[in-house]
Amino acid sequence: MGDVRWLTETEIDTWLKFRSVVELYPGLLDSQLRRDSQMTHMEYQVLAMLSEAPDRTLRMTTLAARTTSSLTRMSHVVTRLAQRGIVARSACALDGRATNVTLTDEGHDLLVAAAPGHVTQVRESFLDALSPAQLRQLDDICDSILTRIDPEGKMTAR
Repeated sequence: MGDVRWLTETEIDTWLKFRSVVELYPGLLDSQLRRDSQMTHMEYQVLAMLSEAPDRTLRMTTLAARTTSSLTRMSHVVTRLAQRGIVARSACALDGRATNVTLTDEGHDLLVAAAPGHVTQVRESFLDALSPAQLRQLDDICDSILTRIDPEGKMTAR
């Protein structure tokens, strides 16, 4: 164990604060979206990713990657959304083994209605807490960390 680079007190403090942010923030976003739009943050992310895609359609595997989700979890989320008419599943024309997910008009309307509240929550709880310089620093910090934990950019590809 002699070659372990143990954390300093300062590093422990910073790590614990970062971990708290990572743990608390999804619940904060979930609460706002459930209260105001009757959807989870993951469901919102699915709708947002689909809305930005050509023809509002993505392969299930691509959708899972863009929302940093497992394929199993994404399948459950898409099933719930499809039951509500918010998305539609179809076989991929290019690969019959793959499934496409398409944002329906109803789903797009739901996203448009939910976006102002979600953006307000993100702005008030995250962006407004940082100065422009801190925001640039955080962007650089996130790039540095993501380069280590997602070197191929699979989870952050747009």
